Amino acid sequence: MSCGVFITGTDTGSGKTEVAVALLQGLGRAGTRAVGFKPVASGAGWVDGKLQNDDALALQRAGAPGVACADINPYCFAPAIAPHLAARDAGIAIDFVHLADRYRRLAADADCVVVEGAGGWRVPLADARDMRALALELGLPVILVVGLRLGCINLALLSEQSILDSGAPLLGWIGSTVDPAMERLNDNVQTLHRALRCPCLGILQGDRSLVAADAISASVLDAVDAL
Repeated sequence: MSCGVFITGTDTGSGKTEVAVALLQGLGRAGTRAVGFKPVASGAGWVDGKLQNDDALALQRAGAPGVACADINPYCFAPAIAPHLAARDAGIAIDFVHLADRYRRLAADADCVVVEGAGGWRVPLADARDMRALALELGLPVILVVGLRLGCINLALLSEQSILDSGAPLLGWIGSTVDPAMERLNDNVQTLHRALRCPCLGILQGDRSLVAADAISASVLDAVDAL
């Protein structure tokens, strides 16, 4: 039976894609057929006559072969703006039923689907529905990516509380060193360990090492199995 996880972040640029890529690669090296899913992306360019998003392409490269980018990223918009605004400008309604169907199709041919949200947990998508609602629609446990930079503790605590309040299972948090020059980085990480209620599933350093990716994938699988 296929498993799935929903990766959200403390904010835009928190390192969700890097964590999702590391997780996909680690799962692949462990013999798991894992594929990525980027339901909605804004910020894309034209490649071979099709709009394609860099994050979705990164997920495609990191996951199991043979999956089209259009299947990984059903809703893709050119402007790098909030997705609900990009969808409205394009005259497109983001359909959660359609996204759930696309997810099930990927899951039918995979051992694990790594779903990457856009922006943070409460980013709006359509008609008062947001990323939180999408994660609940898909019925997936959540991983919170904390972008390690100034202000991350407040954002992490607020995001964790919102996820817990939603009722979605929260597997844990992963730190991503989006600012390697952050002052008192280790002290901030230790504060996050103490302050957050969910467990830390790993820290992805700036070098994005294979060892860290494999450790994170093993931690995620253990957390999923423990549900």
